[in-house]
Amino acid sequence: MSTIHQAATPLLEAKNIVIGYHGKALGPSFNLSVQHGEILSLLGPNGSGKTTLFRTLLGVLAPIAGQVDVAGRALSSWSRSELAKQIGYVPQAHNGLAGFTVEEVVLMGRTARLPRFASPSLVDRQMALQMLERMGAGGLAQRYFNEISGGQRQLALIARALTQEVSLLVMDEPTASLDFGNQLKTLDAIASLRDQGVSILISTHQPEHALQVSDRIALLNNGELVALGPAKTTATAATLANLYDVDPLRVAACLGGKA
Repeated sequence: MSTIHQAATPLLEAKNIVIGYHGKALGPSFNLSVQHGEILSLLGPNGSGKTTLFRTLLGVLAPIAGQVDVAGRALSSWSRSELAKQIGYVPQAHNGLAGFTVEEVVLMGRTARLPRFASPSLVDRQMALQMLERMGAGGLAQRYFNEISGGQRQLALIARALTQEVSLLVMDEPTASLDFGNQLKTLDAIASLRDQGVSILISTHQPEHALQVSDRIALLNNGELVALGPAKTTATAATLANLYDVDPLRVAACLGGKA
């Protein structure tokens, strides 16, 4: 794990936030922050509020109460173009974007850095190729996006976010629907990015993945932050069993016998 730089101002901070829809709160208020140089993973059962929290942190939904800050400034005060230079969003790999090459998909990430109506320059194209190389996927540049594997698409989507030149990546279940080999490659890529100074917030359904790459883990249930702390002491067999309402012995077995 990396050494987290405990800066005075977190990259992303939720202060006394209450999440929900249409004015209806999902749970009580809580505080959450992403520090410089860390991976923070969010775990919780289906319906726990992970997607709602992500949408709130990204400014898609307004919080019921509290405030979200980006780099010490209220999220509500950022324009969408400004925010895109701070935070990159990586969705789950999908089969869309038919007809585009991988290079073209990655180049879409430069939109946040271009003046209105401008076309990508040679420098922008070089940046896209550099980010693909950074993800170990340079050889995919001229392949069609919808014809490559799920794991390769995930690496391309990460590269697309990186072309925005952001400090923080928000990743929605980055290993979902991937085979075992591509899961490991994606986790390795995520850990490598953290080691290169990119901070990362991940939502995942796989605690073993969170334990492998995370500096801290947050546990969310029914819209409530029930635990937040160092990965190994927060996501234990006991806490995960309580979170997912399953037998602790089963959880321990899945975690390789770790209590």
